[in-house]
Amino acid sequence: MSTFQAPKGTYDLTPPRSAKFLAVRAAISGPLKNSGYGYIETPGFEDVALFARGVGESTDIVSKEMYAFETKGGDKLALRPEGTASVLRAALEANLHKAGNLPVKLWYSGSYYRYERPQAGRYRHFSQVGAEAIGTEDPALDAELIILADQAYRSLGLTRFRILLNSLGDKECRPVYREALQTFLRDLDLDEETRRRIEINPLRVLDDKRADVQKQLGGAPMLRDYLCDACKAYHEEVRNLLTAAGVVYEDDEKLVRGLDYYTRTTFEFVHDGLGSQSAVGGGGRYDGLSEMIGGPALPSVGWALGVDRTVLALEAEGVELDIPATTSVYAVPLGEEARRVLFGLVTELRRAGVATDFAFGGRGLKGAMKSANRSGARFTIVAGERDLAEGTVQLKDMESGEQQAVALDELVAVVRARTA
Repeated sequence: MSTFQAPKGTYDLTPPRSAKFLAVRAAISGPLKNSGYGYIETPGFEDVALFARGVGESTDIVSKEMYAFETKGGDKLALRPEGTASVLRAALEANLHKAGNLPVKLWYSGSYYRYERPQAGRYRHFSQVGAEAIGTEDPALDAELIILADQAYRSLGLTRFRILLNSLGDKECRPVYREALQTFLRDLDLDEETRRRIEINPLRVLDDKRADVQKQLGGAPMLRDYLCDACKAYHEEVRNLLTAAGVVYEDDEKLVRGLDYYTRTTFEFVHDGLGSQSAVGGGGRYDGLSEMIGGPALPSVGWALGVDRTVLALEAEGVELDIPATTSVYAVPLGEEARRVLFGLVTELRRAGVATDFAFGGRGLKGAMKSANRSGARFTIVAGERDLAEGTVQLKDMESGEQQAVALDELVAVVRARTA
């Protein structure tokens, strides 16, 4: 065992479990690639001000959880705690919005970092797949993203997740609600930190998970009663489009999410098998974020789905993904001449697109066949001096146990046909 271990609150992905994470990423990104979303990748760290302005200084993410540091050159940077601000910054920097094809539709996958109290489903380093549609205000875009996430989860075999939906209003109607909510909250018995939050971002108090706070929020004014006609109509259209697509959702008037930039549509995917960390993903519309970080007005919507939590949700439901074996064929040489010949055949098979591995290390037949079994290979190729003298190798079907001699010059064609 090494002297060193992964830092607290982080994890290593190793086979075979890592294959499950790759399968989840592929399942989430699949519907996006099929719907006009192009791949984007951003640095693992950004100017700390990008998140302070975009995510919001009052959020726990910025005030408590962000890994911020100063470089030797004096730059103030932060490990990215979320993806949207970085993706929007990159899109603006590359002038993607000026290419004349709005919305700019992007998807991404990567690691994110927050200094949190580690527990199951909540890590200091976590993996997400996200999607952003930048530059267009259209309820059909909001609905599209929710539908694509629903499609991704269902393609994995998940059934026990729920979609929570709300509208946070816009710059016209939210200030009126904000004032009414602040007036209500100021009369409650709350700690000093929560009182400070009332003045900075009172909606976040609604999202407080503590039982003593939730108990006092029973009579809080509801945002739905303050939505302007435009926001009501927009939200109703999102709801109608989801219903028409057969996507089931629940209205949740207390859903605000943990980021300051959300406007209008906000949604969350929750799974009942994960305990307190029930959110597996979520997102919403963020029409003012571009202006917050110095860009032009670009109404946008997006989401991020947690790969880690999706894997936990699969395990909670007992869903086993159909992950093909990484190796189709395993070559076992018996002797030096066979080692040279089979290694050449392995290279040929790989070039022909057949996933092939080799018994390295000069082990005997028994040990090498054990490795072949562990690899999950459907076929093994075994050759010794006698086989080579006859110009053949032995091809064994690991499922049926059947074995046949195959001519060396026909092997690649025969294996390709059997593994197709």
